[in-house]
Amino acid sequence: MSGVVLAWALTAAQAMLVLAMALATWRMLRGPRAQDRILALDSFYLNGMLVLLMFGIQTGRTIYFEASVIVALLGFVSTAALAKFLMRGEVIE
Repeated sequence: MSGVVLAWALTAAQAMLVLAMALATWRMLRGPRAQDRILALDSFYLNGMLVLLMFGIQTGRTIYFEASVIVALLGFVSTAALAKFLMRGEVIE
């Protein structure tokens, strides 16, 4: 019984995360300011990382966990670079 409940909970969590990714995509395309677009991108990669973690939990494969770490690292670096670009107008000084 608990395996069935876990499977349904993971499926529901994945559906909600995909919905959050769709809303973040909408904000990236529609956002009135660059700051809104960067926050939407940050939310998008975070939700994508969590979807990969959910796949890893469902399948039991470690490749999804490794991919989520890579997505998290690249997302953090891109958010920091975009924030620096908005503040100073250049990324590399």
